[in-house]
Amino acid sequence: MASRLFGDTDPRVEEQLVQMLRQAPPWRKMQMVAELNATVKLMLLTGLRQRYPNVSEAELRRRLAGLLLGEELASRVYGELPDDT
Repeated sequence: MASRLFGDTDPRVEEQLVQMLRQAPPWRKMQMVAELNATVKLMLLTGLRQRYPNVSEAELRRRLAGLLLGEELASRVYGELPDDT
């Protein structure tokens, strides 16, 4: 293996992981990406709920859009955020 992906992982284990990923069918790779994306969104929403405990679900989704799309695009697509929070 030319370069290491994970500095804290035994190189033999890392090689096994890379081989497993190479052998996985495309549908499984896409499924793993979708699961990772869902996990990231859940983590972002959890953080937003902690930061803004008193806002509506709609505002939380709008703030999530700002994080995922960038505030400029989210504002154009979903409108501006309220000024009072």
